[in-house]
Amino acid sequence: MDRMTLTGVHATARIVARDDGRGGTSLPVLEGEGPLALRRTRGSGAEARVMIVGAMSGPLGGDRFAIEARVEDGARLGVGSAAATIALPGQGKEEARYDVRLDVADGGELRWLPEQLISARGSDLRVSTRVDVGARGRLVLREEQVLGRVGEEPGRLGSRLTVRVAGRAVLDQELACGPGAPGGWDGPAVLAGHRAVGQLVVVRPEFAVEPMAARMLGECAALTPLAGPAVLVSAVAGDALRLRRLLDEALAQLGG
Repeated sequence: MDRMTLTGVHATARIVARDDGRGGTSLPVLEGEGPLALRRTRGSGAEARVMIVGAMSGPLGGDRFAIEARVEDGARLGVGSAAATIALPGQGKEEARYDVRLDVADGGELRWLPEQLISARGSDLRVSTRVDVGARGRLVLREEQVLGRVGEEPGRLGSRLTVRVAGRAVLDQELACGPGAPGGWDGPAVLAGHRAVGQLVVVRPEFAVEPMAARMLGECAALTPLAGPAVLVSAVAGDALRLRRLLDEALAQLGG
């Protein structure tokens, strides 16, 4: 069960995807708590699909949310969310935390494509995403952050994204935005006045044989090869819809 404490709600959701031996993927572990409800939806081919359904508003100040997913050898898993996650202010001044831990074994495949995270005015959220991928594992991961709802200033948002392939770090980046963040976050070297920022990480074994070349994808997105069989697409946009379009186009250019 989720745990209500003096500083907020603590909840963890867990997913394990396993090759079922019949050409499909089983989910021996599918456990959600409180605000992190999990629902299996209709899959495609060998891929099992899971939807994260927010059963409560938040995260609020003081909340501690976590999601853990493991994809075993031969399994294929796709994870999305039913709606955007909105970080909201709580009654106290404590920051909220949202930790995501993903593990993709050799021969496993994960498509992690949740909806946007919206930083509402007055909120204070720290997001950490850590991914471990085996040498022959495959990953598509999308993160999107929107600073403020329509017509409002954002809250404070800090995020860290770490990706390791075969035990080697290929990406470790942090971004801090909003009130109290280090100066320059909204300047020309970072967001340049945009209010939506996103990352797309794609890990494929074939990138080790045929590396992708760095290039711009229009004026507001760039593809960067990483030090391993992986690429990073970074994008900024004026709103969530335009950001999603940029990242979808980038993924299509990479072959979906």
